[in-house]
Amino acid sequence: MSVKHFWDKKPDTMLEWVSLIFASIAFYLFLNNLGYFVGGFRELLRILSPFAGGVVIAFVLNPMSKWFHRVLLHGTPHLRWVAILLSYIVAVLLLALLAWLVVPQIASSVAMLFNSLPGYFEGLQNTLLYLQDSYGLQMQSVLRILDDSEAMMRELYNVAVAAMPQIVTTIGSVASNFVAVFTAVASSVYMLSGKDKLIHQIKTLVHAFLPESVANNTLRICHYANENFTGFFVGKIIDSAIIGVLTFVLMSILRLDFALLVSVFVGITNIIPVFGPFIGAIPSIFILLLVDPVQALIFAVLILFIQQLDGNFIGPKILGQSIGISSLWVLFSIVVGGDLFGLVGMVVGVPLFATLYGLLHEVVVFLLDRRGIDAEGNHLDAAAPAEQTTESETASAH
Repeated sequence: MSVKHFWDKKPDTMLEWVSLIFASIAFYLFLNNLGYFVGGFRELLRILSPFAGGVVIAFVLNPMSKWFHRVLLHGTPHLRWVAILLSYIVAVLLLALLAWLVVPQIASSVAMLFNSLPGYFEGLQNTLLYLQDSYGLQMQSVLRILDDSEAMMRELYNVAVAAMPQIVTTIGSVASNFVAVFTAVASSVYMLSGKDKLIHQIKTLVHAFLPESVANNTLRICHYANENFTGFFVGKIIDSAIIGVLTFVLMSILRLDFALLVSVFVGITNIIPVFGPFIGAIPSIFILLLVDPVQALIFAVLILFIQQLDGNFIGPKILGQSIGISSLWVLFSIVVGGDLFGLVGMVVGVPLFATLYGLLHEVVVFLLDRRGIDAEGNHLDAAAPAEQTTESETASAH
């Protein structure tokens, strides 16, 4: 039997043995200093983060730019810059509209909460007194704290003052990162405008430095990953927009307070799979709980209804098979991604794991075929004669 793969071939020459020894030593040193390499990789990611931001912006705006170029401009090559410009204008207008809708709501909500805090404290104090008188619960320590709402307000003011340096530092950090933000936006423009040339250059490098079969598989994997990420993010953004609008309409019909603020918050957090609805619902319930516990209860029931509707009807219709993995692996990818990379990992973990899952499936199929067995461990060469025997017996019976 001829050797088909390099891992089936034993080292014959001195050069092969030396290469194997040095590769083993290098792998041992890599594992022994894994923390150092991980730290260096994170530092490299920090340096390249503006360009990574540019990749994200270009990735998000690319479907919109392609649609403008294909539908409005009829695919005219020299008008592609118009499609890119339109996509950025639409994105900026959407962000400005979102800020115009949300910022006043947040300001009015915070002002109302601070103005209504004494009333909330009084209502909570009456509830605690009722529990103490009716059920004999010891609430003296809590009542002493709530007895002086002015002292509570002063304490909140002191907390806010103490947090001001951190807020100023954060604002300064944002201002100092203006260059990074500008670099991300500028690089995204160059990536969108020169996308075809950039893709051609990457393909040329892959074919130049890798063997033909490896180069073809690498490009195929990149195409597969691009389809997973594009399908997931575009579908998830559309799904989240629908959920946000639906939440606003139903809250307005039910006359719940802060309908616009809550619906925008729910729509944005819905981009995060599985945990997103809870991340958006819990703070919203707390805000409504301060205003009116009945409204908080109604909203809790409403958000459960909306999420069931999204999980069983809206989400599957929009996302379709773009994820391609079961709910268990979705949960696994979110937990692992969130633990490694925080909120960003929770968002990109699902399409990344879906890509790795598909590649692992291909490897498993290849290994099973190489060993001549099926998924149940049965030999394929033995199964074929058995099938032929069964067919011949059936024919003779007839």
